[in-house]
Amino acid sequence: MVDEDAAPVALLGGRVTLYLPAKGYRAAIDPVLLAASIPAEPGQRVLDLGCGAGAALLCLAARCPSISLTGLDIQAEALRWAQQGIAAGGWADRAALIQGDVAQIADSGLSPNSFDHVMTNPPFWEAGRHSPSPRAGKAASHGEGGADLAAFIQAGLRLLKSGGSLSVIFPAERLATLLTLMEGRFGDIAVFPLWPRAGVAAKRVVVQGRRDRRSPLRLLPGLVLHADGADYTAEAEAILRHGEGLHLGPGPAGGR
Repeated sequence: MVDEDAAPVALLGGRVTLYLPAKGYRAAIDPVLLAASIPAEPGQRVLDLGCGAGAALLCLAARCPSISLTGLDIQAEALRWAQQGIAAGGWADRAALIQGDVAQIADSGLSPNSFDHVMTNPPFWEAGRHSPSPRAGKAASHGEGGADLAAFIQAGLRLLKSGGSLSVIFPAERLATLLTLMEGRFGDIAVFPLWPRAGVAAKRVVVQGRRDRRSPLRLLPGLVLHADGADYTAEAEAILRHGEGLHLGPGPAGGR
C-alpha cells in the first residue's frame, strides 16, 4: 500500500519507482551512478549501507535480476519509503530491509564476511563542519552523526567476503580522507571521477576497492555528465536512463 503523502519519482527511464515524501528531499543522480558501478554477478549478495529510501538498491535490483539485496538504515521512515519501492518493482522475494545503526554494525544481525559487494552513499559532511538541514531526515543523510565515514568503511570491511568489493560515492574534496581509511584494508582501488562538464573539476568520485587485495590504485578517466547546456551526455544518458553499468574494472563490467 502506497502512502497518501508519497511522491513517486521515476528512475532508469521508468524501470524504477522511488517513493519519497511529497515535501522534502528529492533524489539526486548519485545513487543511480553508485548502483551502476556494482560488478554483481548472478547469485551474489549485495548490501546497501545507509540505503535511505532505497534509490541505489532499487536501481541495482532493476539492473541485476538474479542477485539478492539487503538495505540497512537507521531511519524507520526512510525504510518505509524503500519498502514501497521494493513492492512496486516486484522485488520483495530478493530484497530485504533492516533497521540498524552502521556505528553498531555488530548488533545488526548481519553475519561477517557474508556479502559479495557492499555499496554506500554515506553522509558527506563531517560533524561540525556544515550547516545541517532543518529536516531531520535530510540532515541525517547528508551530515555525519554517530556513524562517521570510518564507521561505514569498517562496516563494509566486516561484512564483505574476501575479494568482495566496497563501492562509495563521495565528494571529490574529501577523497584523501576516504583513501586513507581504505588504505591497508582494500586493494585494487579504482577512483572514477564524475565531471559535471568537460574541463570542470569533479565534484563527486566513485571509489571501489576489493577486500584482501593488494593491487595498486588506478585513476580512471571518469564520466562527463553534461554536454553544452543542461542535457546529459550520451554516455551519462546510457547509465541514468537505460541502465548501463559503469565499468571500474579490471573485473567483469557491472552492466546487465
